Amino acid sequence: MPKSCYIHIPFCNNICSYCDFIVDKYLNSLEKEIENTYLDEELDTIYIGGGTPSSLSLQELDKLFNILNKLKKSKNIEYTIEGNFESTTKEKLNLYKKYGINRLSFGIESIDKNNLKLLERNINKNKVIEIINYSKKIGLRNINVDLIYAIPGETIATLKKDIDFILNLDVSHISTYSLIIEDHTKLKINKIKNISEDLDFAMYKIICNKLSSNHYIHYEISNFAKAGYSSKHNTCYWNNNEYYGFGLGASSYIGNVRSTNTKSINKYLNNDYSKFIEYLTKKDKEEYEVILNLRKREGINLQEFYNKYNTKLIDVYDYSSLVKDKLLILDEESLHISEDKWYISNEIIVRLLGCEIK
Repeated sequence: MPKSCYIHIPFCNNICSYCDFIVDKYLNSLEKEIENTYLDEELDTIYIGGGTPSSLSLQELDKLFNILNKLKKSKNIEYTIEGNFESTTKEKLNLYKKYGINRLSFGIESIDKNNLKLLERNINKNKVIEIINYSKKIGLRNINVDLIYAIPGETIATLKKDIDFILNLDVSHISTYSLIIEDHTKLKINKIKNISEDLDFAMYKIICNKLSSNHYIHYEISNFAKAGYSSKHNTCYWNNNEYYGFGLGASSYIGNVRSTNTKSINKYLNNDYSKFIEYLTKKDKEEYEVILNLRKREGINLQEFYNKYNTKLIDVYDYSSLVKDKLLILDEESLHISEDKWYISNEIIVRLLGCEIK
């Protein structure tokens, strides 16, 4: 039974007057999708992501929140909205508070001029501080900020300045992402290359050491939180639990089915969701469990794995050689990757999946 829900708002800061009709029609289609799909479960988490949800106008946000009032929320729900500082205002923060939002997630990425130019972002440090302080003032204290590192041309000194700036904000959660230059992106087209693996690893270690020494718990490969502030919504994904996904291109996992909505805005506006559907076998679900669980500090809970699949993990994947090589750690309750090996977690997971017992 799904206990979490993701809402996708695909629009960005460059919404122009001509787009107003599209946004309104999009919200109407979103409402219809929820009405036709949602089965009235009580939800523990709702996450409004994008795109840039904060780019919606006050009127559009008000309409969105009224639509989401159709969702039944648990008493201790974690209710998150993403945004950036350029489009976030005090009025929007007050509206969030009015409708029960209790967690904010902002993309800072960097405060360095050269990094921001390459990423085509426009961050004003004073605006960042103003919005963070006002959010706390009105009681929205559960705040995540994103940091991007390994940006071409970035130095260790630049990275340290970014980290220090974020630490001074005193937020409850920090997500960190190494910049990967993907095919068909503007950076790739402009022949910008990824930094060396050695420098990437050096930056990763600096981030881990600096945040840990400032009382942030490194609870997942890319995520750090103060005690009690780990992301409940993202933990749903890493636990391989079921969830709804509503909106353009949104993904769901319910029962034995993983599905993804169409990425065609025209189809979606005409209430044609054209879902891509993946029907999961027991083996598929066990594999997802391993891949996702091993992102977490605590790894795979062996008893929970047995409870879900009626089989022991060791009878599915013979992990003994990886434990012997100290790439995986086995204790009474779990199988996990030690933090000092997280940087090579993908290689460890691939090797583990290759240990499948036929």
